[in-house]
Amino acid sequence: MSNGKTKPIYITEEGLRALQRELEHLRTVGRAEIAARIGEAKADGDISENAGYDEAKNQQAFLEGRILELEQTISRAVVIKNHDTPADLVEIGRSVTIREVGYEETETYVIVGSAEANPSNGRISNESPMGRSLVGRRVGDRVKVQTPGGVLEFEIIAVQ
Repeated sequence: MSNGKTKPIYITEEGLRALQRELEHLRTVGRAEIAARIGEAKADGDISENAGYDEAKNQQAFLEGRILELEQTISRAVVIKNHDTPADLVEIGRSVTIREVGYEETETYVIVGSAEANPSNGRISNESPMGRSLVGRRVGDRVKVQTPGGVLEFEIIAVQ
C-alpha cells in the first residue's frame, strides 16, 4: 500500500489459534521432515541429477513460503470482537441468516476475514461481494449482490 501501512486481517480467536498451530507444526515437524528427505536424497549420491533431491528442495521452498505467509498473516491479524455493537447489526464474526427475495429458503453464513473464508462451510469473507453487501446492515434490510448470474436481492432475516 502506498501509505506504508499493511491492511489488517480480521480473524476469529479460533481461526488465529488454528493458524498459530499450523505455523508451529510447520516450523518443527515440517522442517524436520523436509531436512530428513534432503539428507536421504543427498545420501543417494550425485545431487545434480537426483529427482528425489530436487523434489525435496521444491517441498522445502513450498514449506518456507507457507511459513512466511502464516507469519505475515498472524502479524497483521486483528481478532474480531463485537462487544459494543448492536445485536442486530451484521459485523465480522457474526452469523447472518438471509433469504433471497421471492424465495422461502434461508441461508446462514458467518462473516469472517479473508483468512478464514470457506464458503462451502458457510464462512464468507467480509471482502466478498456478499460479505461487503451485508456488513453494516441490520435485520429487515434488503441488499443487492452482484453475482456471475446477475444482481440478486436478499433480505436479512436474523443476526446472531
